[in-house]
Amino acid sequence: MLELARINPTRNAAEPWTGTAPKVLAVGLARTAEEIEQIQRLRYDVFTEDMGAVFPDAHDGIEQDRFDPYCEHLMVRELDTDRVVGTYRILTPEKAREAGGYYSQSEFDLSGLGAIRDEIVEVGRSCTHADYRGGAVIMLLWSGLAEYLRRGGYEYVLGCASVSLRDDGVTAAEVWRTVAKHMPQGDDPRVVPLHRYPVEKLNSTLPARVPPLIKGYLKLGAKVCGEPAWDPDFNAADFPVLLKMGRMDERYRRHFGLDQPAVANSQR
Repeated sequence: MLELARINPTRNAAEPWTGTAPKVLAVGLARTAEEIEQIQRLRYDVFTEDMGAVFPDAHDGIEQDRFDPYCEHLMVRELDTDRVVGTYRILTPEKAREAGGYYSQSEFDLSGLGAIRDEIVEVGRSCTHADYRGGAVIMLLWSGLAEYLRRGGYEYVLGCASVSLRDDGVTAAEVWRTVAKHMPQGDDPRVVPLHRYPVEKLNSTLPARVPPLIKGYLKLGAKVCGEPAWDPDFNAADFPVLLKMGRMDERYRRHFGLDQPAVANSQR
């Protein structure tokens, strides 16, 4: 693994000693076939075993698709155990051209992105181990992603944030209420779902929380840039999220060290 960042948590002296030291976590880019397989097994465990998603190319405990060979794969590893506990995959515009397009094009018409379409880095397949869903791993993944983008001089990031429909759309309705008033206007970049989820049916008024991943994206300064698509594999509403790095919230820019000079084309 090519390490990009790590966290070395310290034990709170006010808490009782349990005999277990906090784990040291590092994020980096997978560099071997064995590391890619570990990532794909984590994705299978989370997406298929935990979430019940069905992928036609998944087999023998491995979740993979045709885009994997074109992607860089971020991974968070426990350094003392070598266990992989989080992942994100990254598809650069250069590799997207080699792959024949972005994964997002299976769900959205990207023509409304205009001139920035060929400058976008696509992220996806984000997942964390059940032991690490309190936020530390996703922040470490974002730290690694920010460092990757800074080194490569990339400006735009596009991803799909999936919201499960297993609760009959209650959570998706809350997300739609949160983002609907900020939909793209005029010449703003936007995407259009190929299989639109009928947002007019998201009329639940039951209390729900915006999922942490989407809440985190919005705090970063990202925008939902279109109506959601229906993803039958996940039984989810997929909200398209677009982030311009120059518009990231200043607190996160400092946290991720994005004001350091970029080394253009260092990874292209």
